[in-house]
Amino acid sequence: MFNQSRKLFGFIFACVTTPLVAFADPIPQEGDFWRSEVNAGHLPPVSKRLPETPLIVDLAAKGRSFGVHGGTLNTMVSRSKDIRQMVVYGYARLMGYDENYKLRPDLLLAADNEDNKRFTLHLRPGHHWSSGDPFTTEDFRYWWESVANHPELSPAGPPDFLLVDGKPPTVSFPDATTVVYEWESANPQFLQTLAQARPPFIYRPSAYLKRFHADFTSPEELADEVSYARVKSWAALHNKLDNMYKFDNHELPTLQPWMNASSGKKIRHQFVRNPYYHRIDSNGIQLPYINTVEMEIVSGGLIAAKSNAGEADLQARGLGFRDIPILRKGENDGGNYKTLLWGSGAASQIAIYPNLNVTDPVWKPILRDVRVRRALSLAINRRAINKALYFKLAKPGAMTVLEKSPFYEDKMRSAWAQQDMELANALLDEVGLSERDSYGIRILPDGRKMELVVETAGERQEVENALQIIADDWNDIGIKLVMRPLDRDILRNRVFSGTTMASVWYGWDNGLPQAYTSPAYLAPTDQVFLAWPKWGQYYQTGGDVGEAPDLPEAQRLMELMHDWERATNDEARTKAWHEMLEIHADQVYAIGLVSNAPQPVVVNRNLRNVPEFGLWAWDPGAHFGIHRMDEFFFEGGKG
Repeated sequence: MFNQSRKLFGFIFACVTTPLVAFADPIPQEGDFWRSEVNAGHLPPVSKRLPETPLIVDLAAKGRSFGVHGGTLNTMVSRSKDIRQMVVYGYARLMGYDENYKLRPDLLLAADNEDNKRFTLHLRPGHHWSSGDPFTTEDFRYWWESVANHPELSPAGPPDFLLVDGKPPTVSFPDATTVVYEWESANPQFLQTLAQARPPFIYRPSAYLKRFHADFTSPEELADEVSYARVKSWAALHNKLDNMYKFDNHELPTLQPWMNASSGKKIRHQFVRNPYYHRIDSNGIQLPYINTVEMEIVSGGLIAAKSNAGEADLQARGLGFRDIPILRKGENDGGNYKTLLWGSGAASQIAIYPNLNVTDPVWKPILRDVRVRRALSLAINRRAINKALYFKLAKPGAMTVLEKSPFYEDKMRSAWAQQDMELANALLDEVGLSERDSYGIRILPDGRKMELVVETAGERQEVENALQIIADDWNDIGIKLVMRPLDRDILRNRVFSGTTMASVWYGWDNGLPQAYTSPAYLAPTDQVFLAWPKWGQYYQTGGDVGEAPDLPEAQRLMELMHDWERATNDEARTKAWHEMLEIHADQVYAIGLVSNAPQPVVVNRNLRNVPEFGLWAWDPGAHFGIHRMDEFFFEGGKG
């Protein structure tokens, strides 16, 4: 029975039959944390827990110090579901980015790429899940055959990233450590997708999940489990327990550096070191160095205050530029932490997204007119926003890629971003919005005042402060800005439905694209890009829902994205990227305000190997993930 499944501590680990591996250098060293379990015979020694070929970390080459085991790291999130950040921060991926944003094998021993059509994934022999079960191609087979292609578990079939021209790959499993994915046409983004902050998980812990699958378990046993879990079907039970990313099933085996040791919803969640983790340092010390991570769920408004009080050993999530003064004050008043200022990987710290798919019949053609979007952008005093909110430490400008990207050009950052009230007014007059009321507010064709409602997630004070400045700017060109804070989920639902006129969010998550980076997020392929939710929905559903892009520039973006996908060299991919960025700069689909605003990162003074100048980026980067949190350690082993 599921309710009688083994608990994290006190359970008997299944003995692993992998023979002792002879390491010439380094020799694996047993740490104190699991020593009692090893001595009691409940857990194999570290030499048998590691893969035959573990990933050996060269800390010296990275300019880092060798660490020691020990300590509990405290961090905070603002929502129960954000315990999934441990999967983000842990960043154990089949493929992962190194600190230079180069793609490297991680969980995989190697990956062969033949013309972006055939990918051979080589697993590490002797690798195990946190439960001690072998991690082999059977786990890939189980996901592909029994989850991704099972009509009850995946009614829509395999995920989109595995479909090329609508066709899935041929997947084969030559032996226990080899998986082959093969397509008729190129799928150049396959390996990069495996390295994402939220990875697709093309494998599952099959030994665990087969107990909840109708193809592998008797109907009687499965009926008992379904009844106990109080769900409607075995498929619902399987989906409930199969939460590789959500990380909320503490019995689900993992490959991450820390495993969930807390069941149910709690205020504090505990994550303990994975005894079978595949990475070691060159002294033979198994990572992670830190034994335990405790993640507390607190109100978002309290994260800065609790960090100031010394209750966080590592904290960036929930902190913004506005929090730097209070954090620095606590630091200077004797707090046992320091406040680092990292860069941001988002293309823009704040961006306004006019909704081109708004359902309002009067506002829709207005927002789809590029002259209106240009006027809105031209009217904004970005320098004033930078001075008032970021002490001139950010960079004013339109939304485009950051300087570290090879595609960066000054002209794209300055496009329609230099305040010019005369030109802004002229553009609006040219559109036919020249009539105004006695207060100078323009009149819409149906007689309403030109009141543009801008909706926010209500999570960042800097957004509301920026909009207050913009309200004065827009008022000077005859547009009244009405700000409406909402819950994040409500905001997105309103945008997706076309109810919202305009919304505010960050810029593109990835402001650091390279030639190998898919430009799909610049094309209308996803409803999450808040300027064209229904176009994105149309692409995501194969035309079943949403609206087909009907503006020529948006259609050209789709063509260029397909050009990138079909390209056979970096020169052709770079060409596609440049034209797509130029279209965005010219069309102002998103009105960027500033970029490169410093991200405060609170770090315990005893915590080592945390970069002094890092980059806080979602994808690529996985926030702390790319900086390899498993290599962080407390001086002396104590937090």
